[in-house]
Amino acid sequence: MPIKEINLGKPNPKQVLMFQARTRHIGYGGARGGGKSWAVRAKAIMLAFRYPGIRIGIARKTYPELTANHINILRTQLYGIVRYNDKDKIMRFPNGSTITFRYYANDKDGDTWQGTEVDVLFLDEAGLFKEEHIKKMIACVRGANDYPHRIYYTMNPGGVSHSYLRRLFVDRKYENNENPDDYTFIQALVDDNIALMENDPDYVKQLEMLPPKLRDAWRFGKWDCFEGIFFEEFRDDPDHYDDRKWTHVIAPFKIPDYWTITRSYDYGYAKPFSVGYWAVDQNDTVYRIADMYGVTETPNEGVKWDALRQATEIKNFEDGHPLLKGKHIQGIADPAIFAADGGESIADTMRKVGVYFYPADNSRIAGWMQAHYRMAFNEQGVPRMYIFNTCKHLIRTIPLMMYDTVKCEDLDTDLEDHACDEMRYFLMSRPVKPLIKEMETPTGDDPLNMKVIKKTTNIYKYNL
Repeated sequence: MPIKEINLGKPNPKQVLMFQARTRHIGYGGARGGGKSWAVRAKAIMLAFRYPGIRIGIARKTYPELTANHINILRTQLYGIVRYNDKDKIMRFPNGSTITFRYYANDKDGDTWQGTEVDVLFLDEAGLFKEEHIKKMIACVRGANDYPHRIYYTMNPGGVSHSYLRRLFVDRKYENNENPDDYTFIQALVDDNIALMENDPDYVKQLEMLPPKLRDAWRFGKWDCFEGIFFEEFRDDPDHYDDRKWTHVIAPFKIPDYWTITRSYDYGYAKPFSVGYWAVDQNDTVYRIADMYGVTETPNEGVKWDALRQATEIKNFEDGHPLLKGKHIQGIADPAIFAADGGESIADTMRKVGVYFYPADNSRIAGWMQAHYRMAFNEQGVPRMYIFNTCKHLIRTIPLMMYDTVKCEDLDTDLEDHACDEMRYFLMSRPVKPLIKEMETPTGDDPLNMKVIKKTTNIYKYNL
């Protein structure tokens, strides 16, 4: 039976670049209104007809989003051509090609991906998926055939995987198992979406009326300004590792014998445990000099060591580490490990092998403010907290932290926050005041005697 003609519409130049990309990982977007969802549907249809029998997957975070943005539109567009099985969420083409629709909002949704195998996968609004969910989904892209094997990511700045996607596609900082040649990023702005500009010219005005940081992210696709990031101050600039200005990450150096060293600890079993080692200089600047992190190759998945195994590994780590060996190390940890609950506490178990802790101040908001105070740069670009570039897990997870959507001053506890939690325990043991900057006295009359004398990082103080 002949196939009726399908009018996909005319792609804009950026969408053409996406269609022509041939690397395994292809990122598309970067701002609101770039025509991402249309590009996903059009490319999926073209692949389905170009390669008979190819298996295609389209994923969104939730099923309602999947239905509204793709399933209903494709069923209308391909009416009389494809057969759709709503139970299995599969669309079948006459030539044997298929499009499977999946969602992944929480860990339980991972069960729906069991046995799923596709040649090409589209992760629409990829920033809304957790990093570990993304990695599980792309593991489904496989097959011993000659079809293209690719993953397409459409994305905007923001979302729980903002830092992960930025690292891959914008900053292009790759880990040992990642090949830079496998990644392509096509930046698409609303200005590139000719159809939207013609049909809804007020959309640009709406974007330009947003608060400055949100406008820069959604209107101009800037990845370094999204205001959902919890630690906006954090900087990792290799160009300044040596002079230690305008960066929190620095190259390691030998610690003087008279500096104190403290071990901070966050217990985990199914989730990672985290141990950080901190040195303090004569000016009360703190340095993260080493760490241990109990994680599998899957982000935020613990190695499932019991308390005795963790304590033993910690002791062995300290006895063999050049910066820690032979040092007197104080320990501070989440107060929860001291709870006996009718038996031996985690702290008691660890004490048996010579790993000692005392309870930390677990105040969350005050602890996060200490992190902000420490990370703040003075006028010379010098912070009061540094991290050795060997402490990869704290460096990796700090940029992942986002604000909680309910408790607006707190961090989202669903994220991989274990290293940041034990950082907070340590910082609360050595609290500092906000950074103070002297300001010039305002000129002119001051009838209320509101003479500005000092400025903190966030607050003006007045002499009333």
